[in-house]
Amino acid sequence: MTAWSWAVLVLGAAGLIFGLVQWARRRRTLRRLDEMLTAAVDGSFQEARFDESALSALEAKLARFLNGSALTRRAVEEERSAIQALLSDLSHQTKTPISNILLYASLLSEADLPPAQREQAAVLASQGEKLSSLIQTLVKASRLETGVLALTPGAQPLEGLLKDTALQYAPAARAKGVRLTVEPTDALACFDRKWTAEALGNVVDNAVKYTPSGGQIRVWAEEFELFCAVQVEDDGPGIPEEEQGAVFGRFYRGEQVRDQEGLGIGLYLTREILRREGGYVKVRSRPGEGSRFSLYLLREESANPE
Repeated sequence: MTAWSWAVLVLGAAGLIFGLVQWARRRRTLRRLDEMLTAAVDGSFQEARFDESALSALEAKLARFLNGSALTRRAVEEERSAIQALLSDLSHQTKTPISNILLYASLLSEADLPPAQREQAAVLASQGEKLSSLIQTLVKASRLETGVLALTPGAQPLEGLLKDTALQYAPAARAKGVRLTVEPTDALACFDRKWTAEALGNVVDNAVKYTPSGGQIRVWAEEFELFCAVQVEDDGPGIPEEEQGAVFGRFYRGEQVRDQEGLGIGLYLTREILRREGGYVKVRSRPGEGSRFSLYLLREESANPE
């Protein structure tokens, strides 16, 4: 074998050895990174190397990041706990005073009062009911926003939800001379029954409130590939196009309905509830031609609807 052949053989062997060493180093690095990430996920990560290598520097950076994340998570949890305690206190501390206001307003309305005082007692009762509704609604909204209340959607028939909602608001509709109808359906959707009833009820309540005597409200379900849409259509005054995006905002009241009773938070709650179930809400409307609100619910359960 010539000297040239020996040189080629030695160089090839050296290259092979160098490649094997580099491969082994990469495997160790990848294995160590995998161990670091696994420990980070289960919360047991600790720096194990204190040399000047790049891997040690990476460990130090990861440690600082995880420590900062843990502090942030604890701060968020503490803030959420504080908000939950505040909401509980608000709900508890206002319940008795409001109940007393409503009780004495009711007693006054039954007493033999002059017309002026009877009217004042009626106003007192109305404002007490409004205050009670406002506090309850604000507590619900805050609990949803902070994650204190968790929704648990599950696949179930829609017809019961639609019928129960219509039954709840039928007396108010009859009192106004408004026809409220629900079309039968065998559609299934994935939703939290209690909170979706709240979302749908807010829309139907608005429809009853703003539809004039002699008008009609229709409620039905429509199936699509991914969603079921609960449609609520009314003969109300309609919503101008420039206001349609704003009606789902907190405390928003349209120009045409400022003189009507309401808090301006019902549609906001509806949007938040549906969003947390993986759905959404839309409105189509023209002034003078009524409105159609579409509440979209997933047809199948989602692993992470939010």
